[in-house]
Amino acid sequence: MRRKTVTIRMFCPEIIPSIKRGGVAVIPTDTLYGIVARADNSAAVERVYNIRGRDPKKPMIVLIAEKNNLKVFNISLSSAQNKFLDQVWPGKVSVVLSCADKKWKHLHRGGGTIAFRVPDHAPLRAFLKETGPLIAPSANPEGLPPAKTIEEVRAYFGDRIDAYCDGGVLSGPPSSVVSLVEEEPKILRP
Repeated sequence: MRRKTVTIRMFCPEIIPSIKRGGVAVIPTDTLYGIVARADNSAAVERVYNIRGRDPKKPMIVLIAEKNNLKVFNISLSSAQNKFLDQVWPGKVSVVLSCADKKWKHLHRGGGTIAFRVPDHAPLRAFLKETGPLIAPSANPEGLPPAKTIEEVRAYFGDRIDAYCDGGVLSGPPSSVVSLVEEEPKILRP
């Protein structure tokens, strides 16, 4: 795949074809830079695990454009879960939900749960409507600090990434993580 850099703010339509073909890209999110790949492409997901050196047992957060995208993952929400999601999405809160469907084993890594987030940035949600759900771990090798600039991301990964989108300096905290697997919400990462 051809590698290129696109310098625009947040919404990067030029890299959508690469992602749809199974490419791996770095984009700015509403929190940090993320390495993204289509959630429904198991080969692209594995490639992100290899690029990041991520523990293969640890699931990654999946960005979705809207709550209704959960139906793609065969997730049915209780009324309490629906109410909670309506309070925190769109936002910087990733929510862990049960998803035991074997079709998504490459995402839940056998654990039967996946963390989802609807970002609090309309252009990014529009991007997700075009690409479909994307895995989006932070843009850093496992154990190293998240990159704050596209130059730091390039220093980490170089040409192992198919496309880069420069969103300037991003130094916000990662998203909070809340589990809705049990009856009561449980904060996993504040």
